[in-house]
Amino acid sequence: MLIPPTPSLAEPASNSGHGHALFDTALGACGIAWGPAGIVAVQLPEQSAEATRARLLRKLPQCHAAATPPQAVRDAITGIQALLAGEPRDLREVRLDMEGLPPLHQQVYAVARAIAPGSTLTYGDVARQLGNPGLARAVGQALGANPFAPVVPCHRVLAAGGQPGGFSASGGAATKLRMLAIEGACPGGTLPLFD
Repeated sequence: MLIPPTPSLAEPASNSGHGHALFDTALGACGIAWGPAGIVAVQLPEQSAEATRARLLRKLPQCHAAATPPQAVRDAITGIQALLAGEPRDLREVRLDMEGLPPLHQQVYAVARAIAPGSTLTYGDVARQLGNPGLARAVGQALGANPFAPVVPCHRVLAAGGQPGGFSASGGAATKLRMLAIEGACPGGTLPLFD
């Protein structure tokens, strides 16, 4: 279900093909922004729908107009809702616009997108898949800057020893563990935080 914009944001979509929308999920209100080349950002829930919108649009002035999402974006929303409700979705069919992102970030995101729901890798595992075990810290930084969570499932990448590591979404590591629990993953043998 889409969340209607506040009246000041209820502008018609621009001719540029950019826009954004908020939508309900099992975790709360998420946001999504798009442009002609695909999804430019996804925002996991903040403390309120308006806080989610504000964080989503912080670096996206071209997507300021709240608009009815095109079909590809509606399909992405349906997939995100299903994933956050516990369906094993990988969301690899969602077209992302990574123009302007550093090449290393794009490579890290490609590896992360290949991690199946309910599975995890470590930052070191991702670095090794990129051919350079010394990149583990850079992998963590790239995932910390991920503008596409959970389409790029950075929650499936853990620190060494199955520890959660960081997570830039509201709630930090607790949110990361909650998302993993929804998928049936128990990193490091920990019990899920939520039923």
